Amino acid sequence: MSDDDAGRHGPTGEFRRERSQPLPPGGRRSPRSGRVTVPDARIRRHRNGLLLMGVLSVLVLLASGTSWAITGWMSGSLNRFDVFGGMADGERPEETGGLTFLVIGSDSRDEMSREDKNALSVGSTPGQRSDSIMLVRLNHERDHLTVVGIPRDLWVEVPGEGEDKINAAYAYGGPRLAVQTVESVTDVRIDHYVEVDFSGFVDVVDSLEGIDVCLPEAIQDPKAHLDMAAGTHRVDGTEALAFARTRATPRGDLDRIDRQQQVLSAMLDRAMSTETLSDPVKLTAFLDSALSSVTVDEGLDTSTINDLAYQMRDLDLRDVTFAQVPIADMDYWTPRGDVALLWDEPAAREMFAAVNADRPLIEPEPGDDAGAEEEPVPSDISLRVFNGTAAPGLGARLDGQLGGAGFDVTDSAENWSRHDVARTEVRYGPGEERAAEYVAGTLPGSETVEDDTLDGDLQVVIGFNHTRFEAPEVEETQPVEEPSGGGAPATTTARDNVCG
Repeated sequence: MSDDDAGRHGPTGEFRRERSQPLPPGGRRSPRSGRVTVPDARIRRHRNGLLLMGVLSVLVLLASGTSWAITGWMSGSLNRFDVFGGMADGERPEETGGLTFLVIGSDSRDEMSREDKNALSVGSTPGQRSDSIMLVRLNHERDHLTVVGIPRDLWVEVPGEGEDKINAAYAYGGPRLAVQTVESVTDVRIDHYVEVDFSGFVDVVDSLEGIDVCLPEAIQDPKAHLDMAAGTHRVDGTEALAFARTRATPRGDLDRIDRQQQVLSAMLDRAMSTETLSDPVKLTAFLDSALSSVTVDEGLDTSTINDLAYQMRDLDLRDVTFAQVPIADMDYWTPRGDVALLWDEPAAREMFAAVNADRPLIEPEPGDDAGAEEEPVPSDISLRVFNGTAAPGLGARLDGQLGGAGFDVTDSAENWSRHDVARTEVRYGPGEERAAEYVAGTLPGSETVEDDTLDGDLQVVIGFNHTRFEAPEVEETQPVEEPSGGGAPATTTARDNVCG
């Protein structure tokens, strides 16, 4: 890489921006009123394609895109950089069936005004570093994403520069050296590169009208202008950025990775909601803000994006796993006299080998039924009650019983479209059969009915045979303490990270 396109301030003049201002995906404009609408029939396809763009913007881990109609609009809105040009293939890890994205959250402040820097509490440090680093792996079958958070203060060997913190690689040589460094220490081939900046993060959260974050204990960070009590908070983009960046907690950078993963999960949950997808104004604002702040490698062209969007169409929050690099020493004093992190090398090597081979990060214990699916729990099941009989009050009563048992009742009970339903029905959409069977088990005599128009939430339609509700018995799980260092990585899914 030459001094013209890589240095301590990162790439500045090599990005190629291509911008367009078309209608939102699937949108139509009325010739009389000018109003833009998105056909309801396309909403489900929007949700399916939302997966791909989250890999691209990773702010959301799943963003938007439906079919070929959106990909040209999406691809034309992205900034691009030739990340892999000139890299000798023989010196890189071998290709595998999966795809690996290196996602960098850039802390560049060079183009920010003094007012914006103050508003976001990001300081005025010149230059450009990788403020957050994530390895995002899409498996060979295209049905699971694994996101590994890499601490920016991890002490590693930076090719050509010697030992340093891993985030220094970007400052020394921009995206290419960042890719080379991560490949050399993980032995995982990086197939694509994604970079997101500060202002883009704020804009994306604001376009989603905020996200919900949960704190087990209060955080006070005067430097970041952050003062949050324990509990659940709805935060805007500026607050979400402060929440994701602060290190004012006991485990410092490791806690910060946990919070960043929670923020990504919350953004994903909001971005995939029907409320966002069905509103052309909200959808367009989300896509514009997500894409305009993202830089990707040249290989993520329209055709590649289109193929991935189709292949990943069935993923949801439960198919996204988060993990961290195992750490052995959180207070390693470097030869130059500052503090860095050292990973647990045997555990880290084992973890990245599993990622590279598309194996689960935590293998089943001996004797476990590896093929058994996890039993649903009420808090994971969202549903709504409808009264399919002429008897008043049945819906409200069952509403209360289900809510009291821990089910997520999304709205008040209403009357069904007809009042002659003989047998209670638990209606479900694609992929929700096990949840429907679980709910049906609490309603003696009920039956499950697949309904392709449903997407996520179940519907309980009370029939004349309804007599009682049997609350399920849920075993209380004891919290598991995370090891301070070593061992298998603690993992969560995006669904686990969303505030209950």
